[in-house]
Amino acid sequence: MSELVPEPRQKPVVPMKPMGINTSLLGYIGIDTIIEQMRKKTMKTGFDFNIMVVGQSGLGKSTLVNTLFKSQVSRKSSGWNREEKIPKTVEIKAIGHVIEEGGVKMKLTVIDTPGFGDQINNENCWEPIEKYINEQYEKFLKEEVNIARKKRIPDTRVHCCLYFISPTGHSLRPLDLEFMKHLSKVVNIIPVIAKADTMTLEEKTEFKQRVRKELEVNGIEFYPQKEFDEDLEDKTENDKIRQESMPFAVVGSDKEYQVNGKRVLGRKTPWGIIEVENLNHCEFALLRDFVIRTHLQDLKEVTHNIHYETYRAKRLNDNGGLPPMAVETEENHESNL
Repeated sequence: MSELVPEPRQKPVVPMKPMGINTSLLGYIGIDTIIEQMRKKTMKTGFDFNIMVVGQSGLGKSTLVNTLFKSQVSRKSSGWNREEKIPKTVEIKAIGHVIEEGGVKMKLTVIDTPGFGDQINNENCWEPIEKYINEQYEKFLKEEVNIARKKRIPDTRVHCCLYFISPTGHSLRPLDLEFMKHLSKVVNIIPVIAKADTMTLEEKTEFKQRVRKELEVNGIEFYPQKEFDEDLEDKTENDKIRQESMPFAVVGSDKEYQVNGKRVLGRKTPWGIIEVENLNHCEFALLRDFVIRTHLQDLKEVTHNIHYETYRAKRLNDNGGLPPMAVETEENHESNL
């Protein structure tokens, strides 16, 4: 009886890489109109941007967010009761607004975390925040794996977390380090030094250097992360931000004053007006340009391609490669959207 010889397994066909040939066009095609097409589509549909603010009470989180978007978008601007007591545990409050500029609509969601860092015992107080962030990934994942999924999945994922550091001038608190150590793995953290007008220029410079050093020693990566720089141009631009600007030392104010015949946003003090958008006074303008004018799209892309994909891969791996089947019908967190 002849012995059966197994057939050799065929190697998978690897598609050839397309050859890069510079072809000179004989006439106008119109490829360059794709940018205008994308712009028109974006103007029609608008886009989502979800920003979280974290820090202990009294650091001016709500004021800064209002200043950032030049409108009353914070929780405290939306019917907040000034007699409201500090919550005994960390709460998550989300407020949604649609703001429009130049025909472009943005659905902005500001997520506040009242109660964070305000207790005598702040052990593990970052856990409700981490849970909320992961729940937004889970919500998006469940929508994504539906057979009849929506044409445009509502995006509630947190694209950016502004972490407010108290302007002590000394060093970061253990709570600051623990929070950023845990949360930097799941969200884009941008550290800011609040109420920077309480420090001298020398104190501010020294404090910024000390914070950067402490973050480096503790292995904490803030946004923009070095490993996500796509090319040399990105690396050069982001290195300057990481080594010089971070953490942004800011002052927020939604009040206007007259200075040299111009109306400016500022804080009035006995010795003069601190102009919020004046780079000689604080770094608010750098923060605004960074978050909105140069890196907003990248914040969304890093959230989707890195943080969400990391969550998605882990979730599917834990589930044996199968997508989650349960569909949540109720929100787990109070929201005013």
